[in-house]
Amino acid sequence: MYGVSDFRRGLKIQIDQTPYSIIDFEHVKPGKGAAFTRTKLRDLKSGRVLEHTFRSGEKIIKPDVFETDMQYLYNDGSDFVFMDSKTYDQVGVTSELLGNDAGYLLEGMSVKVVMFEGRVIGVELPNFVVLAVTQCDPAVKGDTVTGATKPATVETGASFHVPLFINEGDCIKVDTRSGDYVERARK
Repeated sequence: MYGVSDFRRGLKIQIDQTPYSIIDFEHVKPGKGAAFTRTKLRDLKSGRVLEHTFRSGEKIIKPDVFETDMQYLYNDGSDFVFMDSKTYDQVGVTSELLGNDAGYLLEGMSVKVVMFEGRVIGVELPNFVVLAVTQCDPAVKGDTVTGATKPATVETGASFHVPLFINEGDCIKVDTRSGDYVERARK
């Protein structure tokens, strides 16, 4: 069991048989009445975000959620296959569950797979990935407005907006949390 004082970003809690991850929280002490905590929670099963208020001193259930380090192997057409690095067990994760995160996966990449009651409910990627640019248009002379960007397609098939100086064959570092270009990188 967790107390409200144990809250921190990323903490996993359970409310009404559903696991949630705390995105943000704020302890509030009004001038009148008891203290409470406002939270923003992400449903780990569906991905939707909701707000919930907890009274001070309230106890919250610790969910049966565990994370295991796995390696991404391949996409078999319908599922993305991951392998447990210790036991060599393989699990398939649907593209619906991965969503846009599938555009960051490279074969051999290590990720954390989140499981609840024996089934996969999410995949946590590293904060940054380095991807090779496979297609982008060359910059046009005179098109040098400050902060100008152009679309670029990377080796996974995903598309990102990059600065004009990026060319095909370059590697870029991308933030997986926001989907933004960070910097040019070496592979």
